[in-house]
Amino acid sequence: MKLLVCISKVPDTTSKINFVDNNTKFDENGVQYIVNPYDEWYALVRALELVESNGGSVTTITVGTTADDPTIRKALAIGANDAVRIDAEPTDAYFVAKQIAEYAKNENYDIILTGKETINYNGAQIGGMIAEMLDIPFVSLATKLDVNGNTATLERDVKGGVEVIEVNTPFALSAAKGMAEQRIPNMRGIMAARTKPLNVVSPVEQDALSSVVKFELPDAKSGCKYIEPENMDELVELLHNESKVL
Repeated sequence: MKLLVCISKVPDTTSKINFVDNNTKFDENGVQYIVNPYDEWYALVRALELVESNGGSVTTITVGTTADDPTIRKALAIGANDAVRIDAEPTDAYFVAKQIAEYAKNENYDIILTGKETINYNGAQIGGMIAEMLDIPFVSLATKLDVNGNTATLERDVKGGVEVIEVNTPFALSAAKGMAEQRIPNMRGIMAARTKPLNVVSPVEQDALSSVVKFELPDAKSGCKYIEPENMDELVELLHNESKVL
């Protein structure tokens, strides 16, 4: 079984978010980066579990620069056999998907796995685009994956229940919560990651199809207002006129 897992670098959830250049660019100063949790905890770990049970290999792929190498090495420390980095600055989802699809088209992967989305852009576009470019089936938001020979059985949460899907390899999927449990790399894995292959590949020509106009930070949180228990009229008035339903 030959599996490809798409890995993205994202800011740590505790990072302070700011924008520069007239709010058109993310300010990376002082930001700590991690592997996108949906890619790491669910897509990568489930891929490793399948290979441990059935044999095969797990390769990670990232579109990025040398700044992405530490997060790639983290994925290798968790257990991936090797890694590929397409040496380009990711510009938009189509550009990233095109680079991954071009690399994967001649590699005969059985399954291509992505996280359901990245926690910085929440686009949830890459997996579907890759599948379309490679003309293979795509299953989104999968919460369970089992493989028997060339047939995979997947589950997805749907309104009121669970949907069970069967699909033949090759195919692509996006992994959601429930697919696997987080793994913490041990010292042996961290040491081994230093020598595992990281293949740097030149990008193919592809213009971005979209661009950022600007970013906006949400309104700052206001302080809490405390109402005396007997003052229900004031509470109702505040709920009507000042509360915001998200």
